[in-house]
Amino acid sequence: MQAPNSRRRFITGLSAAAAAGFVGSPQTASAEPPPETMTVRVATSAVPGCEVPQYIAAELLRGEGFADVQLVEGDNTVDSSIWLARGEIDFDWNYAATHIGSIVAGAPITVLAGLHSGCLELIASESVNSIADLRGKKVGVYSLSSSPHILLTLMTAYIGLDPANDFQWVTSDEISPEDLFIEGKIDAFLATAPEQQVLRARKIGHTILDTSVDRPWSQYYCCMLAGNADYVSKYPVATKRILRAILRAVDLCATDPTLAVERLADDKIPRRYDMTLQVLRDTRYDRWREFDPEDTMRFYALRMNEVGFIKTNPNDIIATGTDWRFLEELKREMKT
Repeated sequence: MQAPNSRRRFITGLSAAAAAGFVGSPQTASAEPPPETMTVRVATSAVPGCEVPQYIAAELLRGEGFADVQLVEGDNTVDSSIWLARGEIDFDWNYAATHIGSIVAGAPITVLAGLHSGCLELIASESVNSIADLRGKKVGVYSLSSSPHILLTLMTAYIGLDPANDFQWVTSDEISPEDLFIEGKIDAFLATAPEQQVLRARKIGHTILDTSVDRPWSQYYCCMLAGNADYVSKYPVATKRILRAILRAVDLCATDPTLAVERLADDKIPRRYDMTLQVLRDTRYDRWREFDPEDTMRFYALRMNEVGFIKTNPNDIIATGTDWRFLEELKREMKT
C-alpha cells in the first residue's frame, strides 16, 4: 500500500485532537517565553520502530520555536545512550534499564518522562513455549553489553533461570539476532519493533513474552525520554517545549496511527507503510498518561540490583538522574 502524504490532513487532524484534549493546545506555547536555544538534536534509528513519534515531533518542534531540529540517525552498532552521555545528542528515547545504567555509570543525563509500554516481544522457535523452556537453548543478542542482553537477563532471572549458565548467549558482529533466528541458528531472541511485526507477517516463530500484556513488564514503561543534563539545566523552557512536542506526537500515534504514519514522508517509509502502521497499533502509547515513571525506574533498578548489574540504591538513582517537573506541568496543561 502506498502511504498518502497530506500535510493539510495532518494539521487538521492534529487540531482536532487538540480540541478533544488529546495533544494540548498550541495557544499554551505562545503564552510561554521562547526557547533559550533554537537547536535540538534527537536520536533516531535507520528503521523506525517504537520511536516513530520522534519523526512526527520534528514538525511540531518547529512550531515550538526550534529552527534547527536535527534527527541523528544511528544503527545497532552503538547505543544512542552513549551519544547522550558524550553530549553528541540532546535527547534520547531509550529503555528504562539503559537510562539507569547510564545514571549509575555517572553519565550526565536526566530522565524526564515515560513514553509507552509494549514494544518488546520474546520470540522463540516452536520447541520453546515459555521462558522456562529456554534452559539449554541458544538465545541471540547483538552483544553482551546491549540493551536486549540486559533486558533478557532481567526477564529470565525474574522467573528463576540463571542467565549465566542455564542457556547459551549467541552474539555476532555480522548478522542480527533476527536473521540468526530466521536461519535456525538460535532458539529465541528479544524482538524490538518492527522485528516482531515482520516475523509475524512471515509466520516465523511465536511470542512467549509480550511486554504489552505480560506482567510484570506490561505494568511499566518500556521506553523513557532522557535529556543531556547540561541541556536540561541550561534550557528549561526549551526542554519543556521539546517534551511537549514529543508527547503530542505520542498522543497522535495513540489516537490516530494512520495519520501518524502518513507524516513519515521518507524514502524508507512508504515501502514499509503497513508494517509501520502495525507497530503503532501494537505499541501502547496511550499509557504515558497512566503509569508513574518513578515506579518504572524503581522497578528496573531493583531488578538490575538483583542480578548484579548495579549496586546503587534505586532512590539514589531517582534523586540523581530524574526530573519529573516538566512532565507534571505538561500533564496539567494537556488535561490529564
